[in-house]
Amino acid sequence: MNKRQENALIFIAVTALLATFGSLYYSEVKGFIPCTLCWYQRIFMYPILLIAGIGLFQKNAKIALTTGAFASLGGMLSLYHYGIQKLSFLQASAPSCGTVSCTGAYVNYLGFITIPFLAFTAFLLIAITSMLMLKWQKETK
Repeated sequence: MNKRQENALIFIAVTALLATFGSLYYSEVKGFIPCTLCWYQRIFMYPILLIAGIGLFQKNAKIALTTGAFASLGGMLSLYHYGIQKLSFLQASAPSCGTVSCTGAYVNYLGFITIPFLAFTAFLLIAITSMLMLKWQKETK
């Protein structure tokens, strides 16, 4: 693994770490109860941290396909979740999310930054970095 791939893997790990701590901060410190879609997003984010950590330890850049898959699926879910929060025509089709509504927003920084938006940003950064790593792997073959 070259230095560029190692730095990309560190970036993925740090991004996943920040997203994981951010979600835990909102639920455990601020007391925000996660809706069902938020839980599903966590299911996609938390393993990325573990996978990237193992990849760093093993000096294995081939985990990029796995982190990219998790990030792409999680990103699509986050984008949908953000859409049902912000777009009125999607709110009518929003799933019933148990005790906490998926259309509600605990935070709304600057009028558009919600928790699903933050998750989408992290997933997007991880997916793009994973794709770059895959491209770099093909170039070195």
